[in-house]
Amino acid sequence: MALHSSTSKRESIGAVFEELDTPVLLLDWPSAQRNLQRMAAFFEGRKARLRPHFKNHKCPELARRQLEAGNCVGMTCAKLGEAEVLAAHGFNDVLLANQVVGTRKIARLVELARRIQIKIAIDDLEQARAVSQAAAAAKVTVGVLIEVDIGMGRCGVAPGQPAVDLARAIQSLPGLRFEGLQAYEGHVVYVNDFERRAELARQAMSQALQTRRLLEASGIPVAVVSGGASSTYRITGAMEGVDEIQAGTYPTMDWRYAELAPEFEIALSILTRVVSKRAGVAVLDVGSKGVGAEFGAPRVQGHPEAETPHPLAEEHCVVRNAPAAWRVGEVVRLIPSHACTTCNLYRDLYVCEDGRVVDVWPIEGSGRLA
Repeated sequence: MALHSSTSKRESIGAVFEELDTPVLLLDWPSAQRNLQRMAAFFEGRKARLRPHFKNHKCPELARRQLEAGNCVGMTCAKLGEAEVLAAHGFNDVLLANQVVGTRKIARLVELARRIQIKIAIDDLEQARAVSQAAAAAKVTVGVLIEVDIGMGRCGVAPGQPAVDLARAIQSLPGLRFEGLQAYEGHVVYVNDFERRAELARQAMSQALQTRRLLEASGIPVAVVSGGASSTYRITGAMEGVDEIQAGTYPTMDWRYAELAPEFEIALSILTRVVSKRAGVAVLDVGSKGVGAEFGAPRVQGHPEAETPHPLAEEHCVVRNAPAAWRVGEVVRLIPSHACTTCNLYRDLYVCEDGRVVDVWPIEGSGRLA
């Protein structure tokens, strides 16, 4: 039991990598700091502001550092449980960029609205009525962004008149405050060619901006249009009428996102150990239960020639073309293809600098699926 206590984690501060138990999630703090500064600097002097997405790392301490970097208006999250974690850590302005449905969740939402400024996405009048009834009964107000589907094909009403009709109906509901639109160009964020990505992102977001103009022409004020991502912030974040960018991956990065936004550094890795070795092949002590691999197998840091299979086994990662110098017990760093799902698998983030642990930050939002 003591091996997994918070005390033993704190005792890891000052340790070099070879002294750590594995697998463990690492954050290279100098790289992460530069990422925070770079993103914040982009919004200097711009109308648009940054609303970082907590779903990337789910770590309140890292979220606090994001806000401290500047040009942020608050945090975004994906789940009500994440919003509750943020509220517990003193974050006061939170956008829950999803629909909140169901009696129990709405009750939790209303309780949260007693404590912080909370906004949610809505794309259905019945959903809005349910939240309105609970909020009015509790004498609280929940902010509302109507989600507009600009090509993702997931949640959202159609751009234009359907959004106007929903906004007009919401305005008459007690306990709700219509604040604007949410529009996510998620269907284009992984387009490799930047110019093509930019073209598609502008086309997509223009639908939300046209909807904004239609709302305002109808006498319905729009305080905010919120959307964007770490691979499109330079595009939609520079468009007139876009107020918030919900960038997520930029503090940690992963190898897939680094292909899309190479101005940011890969700061996240999983420290693993070689547990078995034969000629040209090594086996590491982490598998699919410890590495988010939706966009491909993890890559071995510092060894581009090494190959890892996909999909991974649950508890092992086989490395082919492994360096001949590796021995059983060797520590190896893996770069995941997806930082968000990787962070969700861990409970602590080991913050490191120059090969040594300088702090351990709890990932208190991990596993918050509801």
